[in-house]
Amino acid sequence: MNKVTKCWLYGLWLVIIAGFAAVHALHLRADFPNYSHWFSDWAKYTDEGWYGAAAIRAHLFGNWYHPGDLNTAVALPVWPFLEWVLFFFTGVTVEAARGLAIFFFFVNTVLVYLLMRHRAPRWAGMLAVTLMVTSPFYYCFSRLAILEPSLTCWLLLALNLAVRLKRFSRPLLGGALLGVLFAVMMLTKTTAVFLVPALAWAAARTLWPDWKKILRTAAATAGMAALIYGSWLALVKRAGLMEDYHYLFFINKYPKPREFYWPLVSFGWSFHGGLWLGRVLFVMAVLVLLGAIAARKRVWGYGLLTDPVFGASVLTCAGYIGFMAYQNHPQPRYFVVVALFAFILVAQGAAALLDDCYGKGGKRRHKLGLVVIAVVIAVTLNGAVWIGRFTLNPSYTFAQATDQLTRYIDEHPNGKRLLLSISDDEITLMTHLPGICDDFGTRELVTRTAEEKPGWYAAWNDLDPGTLEDLHIHYSLEQVADFPAYDDPDRNHLVLFKLHPLSTPRDYNGGDLRNPLPDDKILVDIE
Repeated sequence: MNKVTKCWLYGLWLVIIAGFAAVHALHLRADFPNYSHWFSDWAKYTDEGWYGAAAIRAHLFGNWYHPGDLNTAVALPVWPFLEWVLFFFTGVTVEAARGLAIFFFFVNTVLVYLLMRHRAPRWAGMLAVTLMVTSPFYYCFSRLAILEPSLTCWLLLALNLAVRLKRFSRPLLGGALLGVLFAVMMLTKTTAVFLVPALAWAAARTLWPDWKKILRTAAATAGMAALIYGSWLALVKRAGLMEDYHYLFFINKYPKPREFYWPLVSFGWSFHGGLWLGRVLFVMAVLVLLGAIAARKRVWGYGLLTDPVFGASVLTCAGYIGFMAYQNHPQPRYFVVVALFAFILVAQGAAALLDDCYGKGGKRRHKLGLVVIAVVIAVTLNGAVWIGRFTLNPSYTFAQATDQLTRYIDEHPNGKRLLLSISDDEITLMTHLPGICDDFGTRELVTRTAEEKPGWYAAWNDLDPGTLEDLHIHYSLEQVADFPAYDDPDRNHLVLFKLHPLSTPRDYNGGDLRNPLPDDKILVDIE
């Protein structure tokens, strides 16, 4: 194949990649795709609002901080700061927030290619990007205004820097820049601490075997990261917000299995969750790793295992799956980070088998490489069909539900125009209706409702008996509307209640407050 033909083929490939990347930016107000494999993820009705709440409140209500409520920006300030800046130009809209996530997605495609090009051929870098833009899983979650797309971006920037550290004449400068990026990662999402081994591997393998440079770089990285993160903690403490900081970690503690071997149970559950990113691709990524280990005494196997990018990709996947195992709470959105590096593993495996970047290949090795490419082509075609369906058939059930809910509240005044709901911040982002969270907050719900005096309460499908008990202290409930939304059988109806204040508060010990009372009108189940 001559040079001109190659250029034309690469140009056509690039156009295809750009086309699939571009469709991610369409229909940004649409629902998280209904009837997908990841319908149960909570992020689609809470996380966009929770993690951008500070920016939303600052622009709409003049104060980023809401005492007693869920204030995630205290521990995770990077994403709300970026949204705050963006909203000066766009106004507070869910499309703008999701557009910011799409921007990070576009940047990530470039960074993945640059990271792959450190050692792999051009076609392997483009293959990894192709897997990104044709992944239905990645399509669904890259379009949400959640933390993972930006965390992935900072990680890719750090890895691109780490594998090029030899270009720095002064290791302290490279290490300091790595420290800045790691601090940004930690202030984006604290789970970044589980990515330390990946960064350490990439930097150490790049500088190997110069131990002096490795240690100096590590010291500079740790020192700069500690300085920046420590300065933020000092600022939080000085502002008297440590309770909000600690609360984020408190609510993310989940019960562990009772068995003494629970880490194995939890790890098995979390590892199995990798199938969410794509059954075939996840299995292929694991097989590539196992194949490299089996061939470690051969040039290509050893070369792959000692490669800074390959090792960092393995440790990123292991670190994030380890985080989920430790937390005992795998969720599909957590695998956004894992997915991207699984794509890199598959592309690097194909390159190691087909290309001579890790030593001269034999016929058997090339045949295995062709099998990998054939499977990848089949997977990308299947993914392209799924993305086509999602793009051509957008649904707006949640957007319509929030619009109808807000319109109902405006047309039927009932005390204070304030909504109590677990999805309050998400609804505020969608319609600008003020709200407070009924499930999370540094103050007890009874205290907050007495102070804030909300006029409305919205629940998903049914009522929680504990929440009902708390509300019954100060209110009777009247169910007034039901708005269909989403496809999750546990979250497909947004139910609206009027809150009618009582003349005198009830006593917790005055009777069973976990069930409907005579002055209530409740039609949904209490679960």
